[in-house]
Amino acid sequence: MKIEGALITDLSNAGESAKQLQAMGYDGIYTMEGSRDPFYPLLLAAEHAPGVDLSTAIAVAFPRNPMHLAYQAWDLQEFSKGHFLLGLGSQVRAHIENRFGCDFARPAARMRELVLAMKAIFRCWQEGEKLDFRGEFYTHRLMTPIFNPGPNAYGPPPILIAAVGPHMTEAAGEVADGMIVHPMNCVPYLHELVLPALARGLAKSGRTRGDLVLSVSTMVITGRTPEELEGAEAGIRNLLGFYGSTPAYLPAMKACGLDGLQPELNRLSKQGKWLEMGQLVDDDFLNAFAVRGAPETIAEQLLDRLGGVADRLSLYKPYPSDPSIWPPIIEALKRGGRQGEA
Repeated sequence: MKIEGALITDLSNAGESAKQLQAMGYDGIYTMEGSRDPFYPLLLAAEHAPGVDLSTAIAVAFPRNPMHLAYQAWDLQEFSKGHFLLGLGSQVRAHIENRFGCDFARPAARMRELVLAMKAIFRCWQEGEKLDFRGEFYTHRLMTPIFNPGPNAYGPPPILIAAVGPHMTEAAGEVADGMIVHPMNCVPYLHELVLPALARGLAKSGRTRGDLVLSVSTMVITGRTPEELEGAEAGIRNLLGFYGSTPAYLPAMKACGLDGLQPELNRLSKQGKWLEMGQLVDDDFLNAFAVRGAPETIAEQLLDRLGGVADRLSLYKPYPSDPSIWPPIIEALKRGGRQGEA
């Protein structure tokens, strides 16, 4: 299992931050599309932290065209010497339609076709196949030599789809090289919804679980002092309140029997009462969606949850913490045992 860390910074510090993450022991570094572009920091990461895996987790897919994405992914795969993974997500309807001004209709079918279009473009560049992709949402039929970058010495970059519901998960299993599981996940959700839907998608394309990379992001609450633990817990409670207010994450909440809180969280979100939302997240909710405890207990908890499930594990910790906490946890995860064990 490879361990990944988030690169959350502006461009002025992206290179140095990537170097620090690599030194901490992370196998991979990922960016998220929030208030900044997810692609630019990875160029700097590739330069300052050579050899580490780089991924977007995620880049929002629908406002971008498959051809745009193909060029960006091709360049990053080449520049990183084969260490780039393109992670794509659909976002939610409100953001796609009202923030990006794009169409959100039939997102799973659209994402499936976008990935197939990109793979057709990759085959054109890598193998010389004539570009003739004709779909419902995308059409790509022209590739003249001046616009063809030619074969990539490291091969086409893998494409991963972020999925929450069963239809997008099936699409990931059918056409993608991997799937990204949102940090709003719990054990019943993974075993009762995600893995069966993924298997259905894999069966459609005649593939098996070994043909796909499963990247799981998990919320972690830890600290060495009561004050650090309290701060970490407050950060995760607020985040869970925010995620729990969004109907898109109801499948995970239902799987854990915690969907009854969603209507109230949604009502408070529409009133802008963000702090009140976090205060509604009780210990049962917290324990379902996060691992928490002293640093030396974290690796074992994560392995209990995700051992044999995740191929790549992202530690999701959206709160200030002492950087020295994480290297022993990462080392223990790679070793497959408790911290301090030989």
